[in-house]
Amino acid sequence: MTTVDLPLLPLGRGVDLNSERGVECPGDLPAASDPDLVARAIAAKEALGDRVFVLGHHYQRDEVIQFADVTGDSFKLARDAAARPEAEYIVFCGVHFMAESADILTKPEQQVILPDLAAGCSMADMARLTQVEMAWEAMTAAGVADAVVPVTYMNSSADIKAFCGRNGGVVCTSSNAEVALEWAFEQKADVEGGAKVLFLPDQHLGRNTAVLKMGLTLDDCVVWDPHRPNGGLTPEQLRDAKMILWKGHCSVHGRFSEDVVDELRATIPGIQILVHPECKHEVVLKADLVGSTEFIIKTIEAAPAGSSWAIGTELNLVKRLAAAHPDKRITFLDKTVCYCSTMNRIDLPHFVWAMESLVAGTVVNRIEVDPETEKHALVALERMLALPGKTARD
Repeated sequence: MTTVDLPLLPLGRGVDLNSERGVECPGDLPAASDPDLVARAIAAKEALGDRVFVLGHHYQRDEVIQFADVTGDSFKLARDAAARPEAEYIVFCGVHFMAESADILTKPEQQVILPDLAAGCSMADMARLTQVEMAWEAMTAAGVADAVVPVTYMNSSADIKAFCGRNGGVVCTSSNAEVALEWAFEQKADVEGGAKVLFLPDQHLGRNTAVLKMGLTLDDCVVWDPHRPNGGLTPEQLRDAKMILWKGHCSVHGRFSEDVVDELRATIPGIQILVHPECKHEVVLKADLVGSTEFIIKTIEAAPAGSSWAIGTELNLVKRLAAAHPDKRITFLDKTVCYCSTMNRIDLPHFVWAMESLVAGTVVNRIEVDPETEKHALVALERMLALPGKTARD
């Protein structure tokens, strides 16, 4: 197996359309210091009226989120866009894979725009289609592929979702990962030795769900490293495993450490640790509560005044929660201030440029998933929507 590397694109210049990042903005942006940017954004949005629908992910900057018609997590926003068929333009203030999902779920005549094409997801880039296809070939050679059901997290590219659609798999979110895994194991329960799941691209969500929600053990899990021959695993390890975890992670959630949890508990009496399941297993084990972004928001909203919380998720959201709930002590679960660098690429200059371009009749940075990829990705997404019991919110 050969290594599949991302090309080097200094300062974001150049084109790599198969990647989640590194495509330069072709337009002339207004200066970030322009004091009229807010007024210009308001004017452009008013000029477009119902023709435009602006989606804002929870991790966006405040300067951008103020213009969102709806806020939420990736799949919720994509469904919100699909529920607005009268909107000619969908401006997605998020990252590339989210805009792809919106394009898949909206009507062909609707146009999805990402204000900065360099707003990608490092996690999504950790599982590229060529790598996954090579992994599948290796599993076939090891004699285990017939027992494997691929499950991809929403935070993946459209072609990875399509791979799952073609190979009997499903998409999941952080809210319904347990239900998705239950479904996956049922699909090949009759195979000798039982079913296996290839979970990608986030090893932590897969491990945390399998061990803490489904009763599997850490020994049931192996990690497939796409940069090592045969994933760094022997045929025996693949045959014995129930969960084959792709070696990927979130660059933000992977920063949180169990040492900081211990330090905060020693420093702030009664503090509760609330983290996202993309965090490392060691951190999740030490947390009081674990859940999706929507779960985190609702937990803080329902928390009593005077309670203390340390939150392990993206800093823009943590700051917004702290500002909205001054009666609660809310701390960021990291000593270092660290935003999601790619999510933060959607700034006010890019947003104004995209909106004013639409007013002028020019569609910029349109995200289009090719019909073949869309067809198979939609299969995997529809399987997720058909899952019983729980919602498909992130």
